[in-house]
Amino acid sequence: MPILVRAGPPDRAVGATAKAHDRFLSPPLKARSRLSVSPSSVKGMSTPAPARNRVRPLGDVVAAPGRGAWMGNRGRLHDGAGTREVRRHHVGRAWITCALTFRDRRVRQWDPGHYTPLFFLDEAVSFAAGHRPCAECRRPAFTAFRDLVAVAAGVDRPSAPELDRLLHSERWDPSRRARRLHAYPWADLPDGAFVLLDDEAVLVAGDGLLPWRPDNTYAVQPVPRPGTGRAELLTPPSVVRALRAGLPVQVGAPGG
Repeated sequence: MPILVRAGPPDRAVGATAKAHDRFLSPPLKARSRLSVSPSSVKGMSTPAPARNRVRPLGDVVAAPGRGAWMGNRGRLHDGAGTREVRRHHVGRAWITCALTFRDRRVRQWDPGHYTPLFFLDEAVSFAAGHRPCAECRRPAFTAFRDLVAVAAGVDRPSAPELDRLLHSERWDPSRRARRLHAYPWADLPDGAFVLLDDEAVLVAGDGLLPWRPDNTYAVQPVPRPGTGRAELLTPPSVVRALRAGLPVQVGAPGG
């Protein structure tokens, strides 16, 4: 069962290929509680190797097992010739996170005329990658996200394109064509945020950190969380401020 938690200027950038919904309603964790997520098993895979359509917390698209809790969209990334080759990191600024099902719509994988469906282990990964809730299929989640980002920033409620511009400036360095990181105090990080620790993406979970693993699960045992100094923040600062203001975030794969 998934778990619902509540939870400065950029200092360096990481290349896109660098190392590294509201229907899930579990009670929120307390601010300093310890989060435990069991890895989910992968069953019934029909192909020898998974497709390259899963997203790491760093935001790059990889081949990894497991379907995940959410679908994403950042434009057509595949080459459009009927293969599963991903040629682009993103197209445009609108990076969204969608429900897996909505009004019986069906999205064809690898269709040459459509966007590339992406999949996230959970919402915490989608936030870290720089995506936001879809304003159509996840309207209540989008509204909550928009309002809390606005409150934390002290601005009027932004439109979806305004949100996209803000998030894109925080997640991507266009001059380097690389992922942007931010310095952030360890002591102020909310549960559900991702940071980079020794080139590894880790989830903030109470007093510990849960590494995201290449098999698209979390490590069973947390590693210690530093109490002082500054972390290298993956989750965009606007999202982190929203988490600190009470934005809920779903953590853990369905059935995990």
